[in-house]
Amino acid sequence: MNRKGFPESYDTRKLIHFLADVKSGVPRVPAPVYSHLSYDVLEDETRWITQPDIVILEGINVLQGSKRTENMDEVSVSDFFDFSIYVDALPEYIRRWYIDRFETLKKTAFKDQNSYFHRYSHLPEKESRAIASQIWEDINQPNLEKNILTTRNRASLILRKGPDHFVEQILLRKL
Repeated sequence: MNRKGFPESYDTRKLIHFLADVKSGVPRVPAPVYSHLSYDVLEDETRWITQPDIVILEGINVLQGSKRTENMDEVSVSDFFDFSIYVDALPEYIRRWYIDRFETLKKTAFKDQNSYFHRYSHLPEKESRAIASQIWEDINQPNLEKNILTTRNRASLILRKGPDHFVEQILLRKL
C-alpha cells in the first residue's frame, strides 16, 4: 500500500491493450471496475465498452512515457490520446486539499464498515490530520514529485488552479 498510486501499482500493459482495442474498433471491450470502497479493482466485476465515440480516461499516471509490452514496442498510454488535460496546482495546495478531503471522507465514506479506510473514521481531527499528513509525506508527495509533475508538459492543455480550486491560468499547446 505504500506504493499505491505509483506507476507500478497500475496494470499499464492491460490498459494499453484496452485502449488499442477501443481505438481499433473492437466491438466489445472489457474494462475492470475499480472500487474506492475496497481501494482496489473488483476481480469479479467487468464493464463492457461498446464502440464509444468518445473515451475520457482519468488518472494520475496516464501521461507517462513508454512501457514495453509483449506485442507493442515502446507504446505509451498517451499514444492513444487525441487530447490530454493536466490539472496543475502548487504542491502545497494539493497537500492541503488532500488533508481536507481526508477529513471530509472520514465523516462520510470512511464510516462505511466495508471501507478500506474505515479504521480512520473515529479518530479525532488532530490525529486524523496527522495521519493524512504522514500519508501525504510518505506516499503522495514522492509520487507527485517523481512521477506526476514530470508528465505535466506532455499534456495538450494545462489548467493551473489556485488555492481555492479556481482555474487561474490556461496553457494550451499549439495543436
